Amino acid sequence: MLIVESLKVEFGGKTLFDNINFIINPKDRIALVGKNGAGKSTMLKILAGVNKSYKGTVTGPDGMTIGYLPQVMQVSDERTVRDEASLAFSHIFDLQDQIEEMNRQLETRTDYESDDYAKLIDDFTHAHERLANIEDTNFDGEVEKTLLGLGFKRSDFDRPTSEFSGGWRMRIELAKLLLRKPDVMLLDEPTNHLDIESIGWLEDFITTQANAVVLISHDRAFIDAVTTRTIELTLGKIYDYKVNYSKYVELRDERRQQQIHAWEAQQKQIQEIEEFIERFRAQAAKATLVQSRVRQLEKMERVEIDEEDKSAIRIKFQPATRSGNYPLTVDMVTKKYDDYLVFENANLMIERGEKVALAGKNGEGKSTFVKCVMGETPYNGTMMLGHNVSVGYFAQNQADLLDEDLTVFETIDRVAEGDIRTQIRNILGAFMFNRDDSDKKVKVLSGGERTRLAMIKLLLEPVNLLILDEPTNHLDLKTKEVLKNAILDYDGTVILVSHDRDFLDGLVTKIFEFSDKKVREHIGGIKDFLAKKRALSS
Repeated sequence: MLIVESLKVEFGGKTLFDNINFIINPKDRIALVGKNGAGKSTMLKILAGVNKSYKGTVTGPDGMTIGYLPQVMQVSDERTVRDEASLAFSHIFDLQDQIEEMNRQLETRTDYESDDYAKLIDDFTHAHERLANIEDTNFDGEVEKTLLGLGFKRSDFDRPTSEFSGGWRMRIELAKLLLRKPDVMLLDEPTNHLDIESIGWLEDFITTQANAVVLISHDRAFIDAVTTRTIELTLGKIYDYKVNYSKYVELRDERRQQQIHAWEAQQKQIQEIEEFIERFRAQAAKATLVQSRVRQLEKMERVEIDEEDKSAIRIKFQPATRSGNYPLTVDMVTKKYDDYLVFENANLMIERGEKVALAGKNGEGKSTFVKCVMGETPYNGTMMLGHNVSVGYFAQNQADLLDEDLTVFETIDRVAEGDIRTQIRNILGAFMFNRDDSDKKVKVLSGGERTRLAMIKLLLEPVNLLILDEPTNHLDLKTKEVLKNAILDYDGTVILVSHDRDFLDGLVTKIFEFSDKKVREHIGGIKDFLAKKRALSS
């Protein structure tokens, strides 16, 4: 149990949290939600003990273990994947050393009647009990099972971690955290670097094996699957709901309507009191009543209405010019890097107006395939764009290609044409750029802000084939909904690389699966595809 009492955090004169109180119970599965800037990551850092800049208390029982996975962290490059993951059990070896040392003291000390000696015996007994509870664990087996679940292959186990990308090394850190099974697990966007299958495995792990969990995630399907409690941070306060995210959204909307009604009723009451004061202010006989009303106004606790998220606005891609019947045709395409085969003999045809997804584990060739389409890497076989096809491409590194010396507004103003220019402020607002943000230079923006800005640029380009590679990374739930609706309304052709099941659900009608060096076509949406996969594996 972790107890938060009277928590207050201030930054530069601004209050982020004020008098926050809640308890994390054993086996709680908590989603921490709120708009960007509400303090979600700050709260996790406080719970983890990383951030000490607060007033109030965060306490737990002696011996409580807390595991924390931040969004970004420095990882070691000194070991193999297996050896690095095995460090999760280093505390067991430390415990064994402690028992050895205590045993040595018990053999050599003679102060049998002292309180210190009694405490030593007590500590020795407890340490032995803790060790007995975990000694039966098959450490090697647990390491292998966890690494496989997170998408590693057996052939990866003895490779140095330095050979892996930052995303894969974050998976190793996640593996270490899961293997430790702390009393409280704090996860900040744990699915960012996982493919669909690995996300499914993580869901199963959390629901069946984890202790208390507090997580931040913009993957709606994930948080709905693993959480049973939702804590919302807003306006320096918290609202605690004993339900999952989807149910919380319903209850939050009900709460806001109640706040509006309460505010309207209070405003009516305030108006009546002020009118009474004004009417009888000059009458001595009413002085006592007037003063009573003044005091009533002063003591009245004013009703606040939660901030409304303005990102609910609908925006649209530019209308697509008519292309040929088949915007993309792929015939017997094989891609290799030297002797390494990525995929072979890929055949597919995408019809005009189709919205399709490329799915499969990380490293199976989805992004490489897109690069082949864009002519960024050589391949064997034939890839042909259809008649009058104009491609809009959003790459995973798209945010890095922005001009850093332009402001946010200038970046969009330079690509906007026609009537859409009058809507630039509204479009920026839909992607969470307020008026002050509009004047910021691109160079000072965060990674998430740059991603959102790059997406807006693409929205304004007149194309008829959209190729989007992980477009929802760094987007919050509201902004993803804005983007999804824009794609649904788009009358051109769309190819999506994404691991976000909720985003893909209802959006795509065909899946091309990249697996075992092959590309296979599946008719239907993402839920149908995953159901077939589960049926085949069971």
